[in-house]
Amino acid sequence: MSVPELNEEVRACCQALDDKKAEDITVLHLGPESSLADYFVIATGTSDPHLRALVNNVEATLRERHVECVSSEKASKSGWMVVDAYDIIVHVFTAETRRYFNLEGLWRDARRIQVSFPPPARASATAP
Repeated sequence: MSVPELNEEVRACCQALDDKKAEDITVLHLGPESSLADYFVIATGTSDPHLRALVNNVEATLRERHVECVSSEKASKSGWMVVDAYDIIVHVFTAETRRYFNLEGLWRDARRIQVSFPPPARASATAP
């Protein structure tokens, strides 16, 4: 089986997470076998305020793309926040909470897509 291409909305969610310095961004393609969603996007943040910033940026990115969010959980102090956009569910965790709930292990039959972004280009210093 080949790895599915990420759709533009999933890529945009991943970019929104990366823009706010999320760590270990992973996409699970659940596919047509799941009635829950097509994709889980999972990422790690460093604190509850960082998780809120990640979720806020994902929501703003989806709004810009005219993608409706069914629900969002940002008030939790549990170390786990969620954005549900029908076919895409974005989970952001603190590292400890991510290890504890282990969504990647629970959904081990899903196709895993590791997401990475090139480092930002550095401005070159030129002498006058």
